[in-house]
Amino acid sequence: MPDIPFGFALPGGQPPDPNDPAQMQQFMSQLQHLLSAPGSGPVNWDLARQVAASQLAAAGDPAVSPYERHAVEEALRLADLWLEPATAWPSGIQSPVAWNRNEWIFKTLDVWRKLCDPVASRMVGAMGDLVPPEARAQLGPMQSMVATLGGALFGGQLGQALGSLAAEVLSAGDIGLPLGPAGTAALIPANIRAYGEGLELPEDEVRLYVALREAAHQRLFQHVPWLRGHVLSAVEMYASGIRVNREAIEEAMGRVDPTDPESMQAIALEGIFTPEDTPAQKASLARLETALALVEGWVCHVVDSAASDRLPNVVRLGEAFRRRRAAGGPAEQTFAALVGLELRPRRLREAAALWAALSQHRGIEGRDAVWGHPDLLPSDDDFADPVAFAMNDMDLSELDSFDFSAPGGVEEKAPGKPDEADGDDDAKS
Repeated sequence: MPDIPFGFALPGGQPPDPNDPAQMQQFMSQLQHLLSAPGSGPVNWDLARQVAASQLAAAGDPAVSPYERHAVEEALRLADLWLEPATAWPSGIQSPVAWNRNEWIFKTLDVWRKLCDPVASRMVGAMGDLVPPEARAQLGPMQSMVATLGGALFGGQLGQALGSLAAEVLSAGDIGLPLGPAGTAALIPANIRAYGEGLELPEDEVRLYVALREAAHQRLFQHVPWLRGHVLSAVEMYASGIRVNREAIEEAMGRVDPTDPESMQAIALEGIFTPEDTPAQKASLARLETALALVEGWVCHVVDSAASDRLPNVVRLGEAFRRRRAAGGPAEQTFAALVGLELRPRRLREAAALWAALSQHRGIEGRDAVWGHPDLLPSDDDFADPVAFAMNDMDLSELDSFDFSAPGGVEEKAPGKPDEADGDDDAKS
């Protein structure tokens, strides 16, 4: 799909034809409406939803059939049964559901808003700084149009990225973040079917493997109440250190001719954000990568343990999913280029080996007890010698009587708030 000016598309998902007066009039009407109705934040999320929906309409978003809903519910139910002996926790699923691609966007947008707004606000601020100080007083109320324009640019391109991502993800927890509502295990049948065709494996077997991963993800985040805030705050802490490339913004805006709508189609925000190469930012990146790797490694280990004697192609599926998570799909790479944020567990194999060593030396309950407190999690250094970490002398029995929900315990916090309970954990994990 070609770039859309400000993310706008006419019905059907196509950009306007400059030689078609009716289409250009419709486009200019959309643009006028946009600039007269500024959003309440740095990203025009209404526009992002519109763009994502237009893109999915053009590419196709098959409705979920009653058969697929039943198949998803049955796969999640069976996955939960298989996971019973492989984990120390009961099911974390409250609602097993099947989503189409648009539903995935709608149900996960609140988390994307929390993750992307801080980054976008710095881009909008940088765009405002491009206006010379002596000209700002003359602009007066018109200066707010700069923020509106920035929110529209980012919202439009973010909508395209999320629309592409929605066509790739297989479940609510597919990219490792708790994006969906708590307790809701969701699979996307259309994407699972396409992924299975690419692997040349039976759809029902791929569906069950995805269900196992989703059910494991739900158990982990439902029964470790501090983990959601821990992972999202690690993402936000890293994002807070991303630098805005003002030269790239200036170059992109310099290509815009207000009298030529086609020039607006050429705006690309990739490369606007770049990580700061500072010790603090490197520590934030290490903390994020460790958190993502520990979550993904636990899911991989638990799922492979539960399905090892049950699924004929479990080894092939496990390897395919590990490669997929380590490399990221095309849409995930586009998203990373747009916001400067990669959500890949770079030490996935080491993390899976670490959880396997813990299972061997401490048993399933001892392995899962490590999730009892963030200070118990292995650090980045522990990945080098998982057996030594698994065999250390830490007495986990002391945790049996500790109430993590009581005052002084670890509670889940809202993303973006100070990580009081983590304390010294930043440098460690």
